[in-house]
Amino acid sequence: MKFIELLREGEHTSDIYLCKVKQVAKTKAGKNYYSLVLQDKTGTIDGKVWDLSSGIDHFEAMDYIRLEADVTCYQGALQLNIKRIRVARPGEYEPKDFLPVSRYSIDGMYRELLDYINKIGNEHLKALARAFFVEDQSFAQAFQSHSAAKSVHHGFVGGLLEHTLSVTKLCEYYTIRYPILNRDLLIAAALFHDIGKVRELSAFPANDYTDAGQLLGHIVMGVEMLDEKIRDIPDFPPMLAMELKHCILAHHGEYVYGSPKLPAIIEAMALNFADNTDAKLETMKEYLEGNHADGEWLGYNRLFESNIKRTSK
Repeated sequence: MKFIELLREGEHTSDIYLCKVKQVAKTKAGKNYYSLVLQDKTGTIDGKVWDLSSGIDHFEAMDYIRLEADVTCYQGALQLNIKRIRVARPGEYEPKDFLPVSRYSIDGMYRELLDYINKIGNEHLKALARAFFVEDQSFAQAFQSHSAAKSVHHGFVGGLLEHTLSVTKLCEYYTIRYPILNRDLLIAAALFHDIGKVRELSAFPANDYTDAGQLLGHIVMGVEMLDEKIRDIPDFPPMLAMELKHCILAHHGEYVYGSPKLPAIIEAMALNFADNTDAKLETMKEYLEGNHADGEWLGYNRLFESNIKRTSK
């Protein structure tokens, strides 16, 4: 099997991929074609089926498909021009080869996260963190296997854990550089800021928005999850609970980015900066690693609204 990250322009491939997305579209001439998103454990690639008249068996999204295709380049990104497709037979593939996974040890990252919990001084916040990450085994398992997003950044198994740990490390640095910050509150907020994503997104291989994810979103669901656990902790200070929930509600920083509230306390501001830093840098890293265009200039990126250049060596 040749993984997506190894494909290069001009090659011909005959291999199996997971079809994550299948859409029927029309050319300018009014002819139907398929627009696909294909995935293996190394990433995703767009595929186009221009001729539906022969060699294309029936298949659906989330099927494992064997295809024959030419590797082309469109607007700086590799793309498959697909000639033949059939549904792969059981035994022809290993499902684990089609799940993108964090490059870091999930067990190792989780041990680091637990170390942060053990260092929280406030007993109420520590008890709350342990209620999620230690005592709730169903949540702990889901948290370790979930992605942080459907796409854009950390969209892989262990992505939610990797992103959360990175945000927590940035927040810890902020508390050293700016001692005015309440360390326990900020570290707890970092640990909890995206817990709603275990309900917003379905498990792999689908990794798609649930009904609750579409209707409520991870910020609202995260605050609901905190409320559920806080009620079980005796004498949890009401103001501390309110400040923690405010950090979650405000961590996207702006209304236009989905935050129900703007940061009103310094810890909420710091959390927003840490979350945005890790999300944006990871997005850029994934874009640079997945772009195989010749030369340093990689073309216009709509997310960053800029013509992107690879740093010279």
